[in-house]
Amino acid sequence: MKKTIALAGLMLLGIAGIAGAQQGHHGQHGNAPPATAATETPSTKAFRAVNDKMHANMDLKFSGDADADFLRGMIPHHQGAIDMAKVVLEHGKDARVRKLAQEIIRAQEAEIAEMQKWLKEMGR
Repeated sequence: MKKTIALAGLMLLGIAGIAGAQQGHHGQHGNAPPATAATETPSTKAFRAVNDKMHANMDLKFSGDADADFLRGMIPHHQGAIDMAKVVLEHGKDARVRKLAQEIIRAQEAEIAEMQKWLKEMGR
C-alpha cells in the first residue's frame, strides 16, 4: 500500500507539473504560452477541471484540530487522485499507467472511506 501511495504521489506531481507547464501566465508556473480551449486536448481539459475541483475542495476553514483538519484536507486530495486516475483510464494508452490508475482508485477509495469513518468517530 505504501508503494501505491508513493506512486500516486509521484503521478500527482507529474500531472501537476505538466498542467503547470501548460498554464503559462497569471501566477501559473511554466514558460509555455497559455493554451486556449480550442487547442487543449480532451485529457488536458479533464485534468484542468479535476485540478481546479480538487484545489477548491481543499480550501478548508481550519478548525485548529490538526487530526480532523488533516483528514478533511486529505479526503479531497485523495478524491483528486481518483479523478485524475479516471482521466487516465478514459484517455491514456500505456498499459502500465492504466494499471497504476486502477490501483490508485482502489487504494484511495479505501483510504477515503477509512478517513470518513475516523472523522465520524471523532464527531467531526
